Amino acid sequence: MQNAFMNMFPQAEQEKIAAAVREAEKMTSGEIVPFVVGQSDHYETAEWRGGFLGGFLAFVAMTFLRNAFGDWTRFDPAGIAAATLLAGGTAMLAVRFLPGLKRLFAGPHLITRRVEQRAAEAFISEEVFATEKRTGILIFLSMMERKVIVLGDSGIHSKVRQDDWRDIIGLVVEAIRTGKPADGLVEAITRCGALLAGHGVERAAGDRDQLADDLRIRKE
Repeated sequence: MQNAFMNMFPQAEQEKIAAAVREAEKMTSGEIVPFVVGQSDHYETAEWRGGFLGGFLAFVAMTFLRNAFGDWTRFDPAGIAAATLLAGGTAMLAVRFLPGLKRLFAGPHLITRRVEQRAAEAFISEEVFATEKRTGILIFLSMMERKVIVLGDSGIHSKVRQDDWRDIIGLVVEAIRTGKPADGLVEAITRCGALLAGHGVERAAGDRDQLADDLRIRKE
């Protein structure tokens, strides 16, 4: 999964993203920081949920067969216990390595909470707040969860409502679903620059580039 994730952002695509940031920032004093993670959490809770369900279903199925058909099944209590553990362990591994199952067993509320926490951590670690006019903005992609969050510093938040980012967020989410996140991010950055300029976060004389334009990538 990690190799597939990295293949979505080869060097050529990273350069396109950096170029899009430079072009967008010609229109606005906003400092755009694109940030991508493979996933925002390991979701051990999801693995345990999947393991419990897999083991429980195996236990119920074999107990039913044993009670229904008796000696024909040859399922003794020790065999049922062993099979239950095996099914539970297999289900846990499936949840760990299959993104669709991980999203299913993690659930939307846990996923949203973890992605928001990871985005906040990225905002701080990348010092998006460290601009003279507090006009830093983070475009955060969490690939496994297919979630996108836009966080603006106070100079952005005072002029642009969170709802104004909805179309841009939707664009990137759809690009992740179709396997073209780099293209979606380039388009989102371009629209971001226009949106900021249109809401009064315009580039003024003397503005300088205060945050690096490159894409930040973290596997986890």
